[in-house]
Amino acid sequence: MLIKYLNTLNVIKTQILRQNIHKLSTMKFLTQEEAINVDLELFNEYKFSVDQLMELAGLSCAHAVAKEFPIKSDEDKREALIIAGPGNNGGDGLVLARHLSLMNFKPSVYYPKRVDKPLFNNLVKQCELMDIPFLDSCPDVESSSKYRFIADGLFGFSFKPPVRDAFKDVMNLMCHTKTHVCCIDIPSGWDVEKGAREGDAIKPYMLISLTAPKLCAKHFNGAHYLGGRFVPPRLSQKYQMDLPEYPGTELCIKLN
Repeated sequence: MLIKYLNTLNVIKTQILRQNIHKLSTMKFLTQEEAINVDLELFNEYKFSVDQLMELAGLSCAHAVAKEFPIKSDEDKREALIIAGPGNNGGDGLVLARHLSLMNFKPSVYYPKRVDKPLFNNLVKQCELMDIPFLDSCPDVESSSKYRFIADGLFGFSFKPPVRDAFKDVMNLMCHTKTHVCCIDIPSGWDVEKGAREGDAIKPYMLISLTAPKLCAKHFNGAHYLGGRFVPPRLSQKYQMDLPEYPGTELCIKLN
């Protein structure tokens, strides 16, 4: 019976893999306008709250990062630096930090421009009560080598240049560090559709697309994950996302 069950399970996994290989070639990459409209429909039509989507997004990011940087021994680095910006990507980063702490990582947060709103104040408080340190200043490029990875939650798909003074140090860090940079949804500073802008730009090791990849992801060749297993089927059909299936109970899926 056990052998029969395992054989059936392997057949199912193979079928899902084949389906996903097909879907990766047809999956929709969202324009900036489509990404904004999808978010608006999730809020207005499907009645998701902002904090609900942040929790789901941050949790799926934590699972993706833990898969890409597994802790296999006591010698493995556990320190991680989470960069939190003033928008929703920053909220995702704060949730990510909290879940990474529960997964035996040791995250620190750099939050250069705090947002004085109940939602963000609560996310900060939750991190503080889990003894996650908040850094007073941005680490320099040399000292960033202590971290296993840096999670980029600075800017989202609504960012418009130029970069303000408050964020220049941390953008310089992420552009020039040798530590792996893992970007939430889009690499900060990239054009949502065209990819990296001229001049210094983040060259991420890892990208975690949320809901569906944005067009800029076509210019990314690193470890690419899809997270945010919450898209209602009707919404996916409306925008012709053609998303791959998440296997089993997984909260993220590697796309390459």
